[in-house]
Amino acid sequence: MAAGTPGGEALLVAIGAVPGAWLRFRVVDHLEPVLPRRHWGTFGVNVIACFALGLMVGLEQSCGEGSRRLLLLLGTGFLGSFSTFSTFSAELRHELISRNWREAAVLAGGSVAGGLVAMLLGLSLGAGA
Repeated sequence: MAAGTPGGEALLVAIGAVPGAWLRFRVVDHLEPVLPRRHWGTFGVNVIACFALGLMVGLEQSCGEGSRRLLLLLGTGFLGSFSTFSTFSAELRHELISRNWREAAVLAGGSVAGGLVAMLLGLSLGAGA
């Protein structure tokens, strides 16, 4: 299966997804004992993924067609599974149900603002390289 075919592209995403999901699990699990709540580990990996994806997109602008395959492997596959909107949503829901209003607001606002700032910083660094 060639990397430019739909099946080849899906394979690239799948190959990148496995180590991304594994690393997220390991990082969040490792940080759990030192963070006040588990969702801050999820927050951290999501912000890191936003920065890394911004960096990759910024760098990709100066690369050729080969960068498309690399973006599928690392951007969509690895970073897509390293970050997790669904876990963020479930953890935010838990804070809301527990009536931890301040924690929920900081988590929601920090995730959106932190992710956007991290992505823009990565994009700026990548585009300037």
